[in-house]
Order: sequence, then structure tokens, then C-alpha cells
Amino acid sequence: MAPALSSISEALEIVEGLRATPSGRIRLNSSEVAAARLLPALADFMARYPQIDVELRSDGLLSDVVADGFDAGIRLAEAVPQDMVAVSLSDEEQLIVVASPVYLAARKAPQRPEDLADHDCIPARLPSGRVMAWEFERDGATFAVPVRGRAQMGSVALAYQAAVLGLGIAYVSRCEADQALAQGRLVQLLGDWTPPFPGLRLYYPRQRHHSAAFRLFLDFVRGGRIRI
Repeated sequence: MAPALSSISEALEIVEGLRATPSGRIRLNSSEVAAARLLPALADFMARYPQIDVELRSDGLLSDVVADGFDAGIRLAEAVPQDMVAVSLSDEEQLIVVASPVYLAARKAPQRPEDLADHDCIPARLPSGRVMAWEFERDGATFAVPVRGRAQMGSVALAYQAAVLGLGIAYVSRCEADQALAQGRLVQLLGDWTPPFPGLRLYYPRQRHHSAAFRLFLDFVRGGRIRI
């Protein structure tokens, strides 16, 4: 009987161990840029909890996380619905105007947003089909300036690459352009007109039963282990 009891005891220990191991599936919806920035931290989380699966959907649209069955979404603070709980994922963000030294060698750099009318700008079309607005701030008021150019891109990432190649002036996120700016491949323009704004947030419905896997992910975020 002793060997049999020992086997039963070992089996029970295995079962208890499995119960104690965090498991489940987390579904997240995010913008494409935020998803790319999230991946390294997400890889760390998944390495720590190998029994937790993660689906990261990046469709470029402001999905309804409740109706579409997501545990949470990741968006800029200003795009988070007011009835959601929001947790900070990043410091302040900034959209900036950039051009390559090659482009600027042949053109006078704009001094005011209105000067962009005299330049080849690189508009970016968002996944919704809308062309991204170039917004600036003057005396606390935000305003948009219409731009045009020979090259129009299907995403902000492509507009950034086009600017590096000297095709014109682009309006991109600072985090995306930081490396090229440091290397001198891009130059920031109109810096006084593009102040920073609140950054990315993880948001989720307040009145919902959340899975153990998602609660663990929230603890991971709130503990400062995910900053993008």
C-alpha cells in the first residue's frame, strides 16, 4: 500500500502545482505603433508566465474592447473612453515635424506652421482611411494646418521612412524618430509648436470579472514592469 499511497501523494502534489501555476489567455487591442513598443515587455511577461497565452491585435481602429471581447486596449490617454479604468504605460508623447538634411539643403526650413504650404510634405493615411491631421499649438489653442506634397504614405511609419530618404517633411512620433535625430539623419522643425501630451494608457472595463491571467498582467503593469 505504501508505494500506492506515495504515488497518489505525488499526483496530488502535481495537481496542486498546476493549480498554482498562472494560466489562461489575455486578449489586447492596440495601435500598431504601441503594439511594436509593447512587444519587448510582453515577451518578458510571457517568459515569466509560460502558461499564459497572449493575443495582441493591432487593427489601427478604435475598437470597442467590451463588444469585441478584449480584456483591455492600449491607446493614447485622450482616446480612452471615460468609463474605463486607465493605467499609464508611457511618459508624455510628442508628435514632431521632421525632415532630412538633404531636403533642407535645398529648401529654407519653415519657421511657422503656415510655412509648410511652401514645402513638399508627406501626409500619412490612417487605417480608418482618414489622412492624419498635422496639429500644432499656439497660446494654448490647438489648430491644424493642411499640407500637401508629391508623396502620400499609407502609414506614419512609411512617412517617417520617406522623410529619412529626403522626400519631404513628415509629422511623426518622437519615439519613432529619436534614433534618426540622434544620428543626424533627420532634423526636428517647428519644435516650439508641438508640445508633448499625455502618453499611452492600458485601459479596461471597470465593471467586469477579470480572469486570473489578466489580473496578473495588471499587477505586472502597475508594478512598473511594463513601460513603453
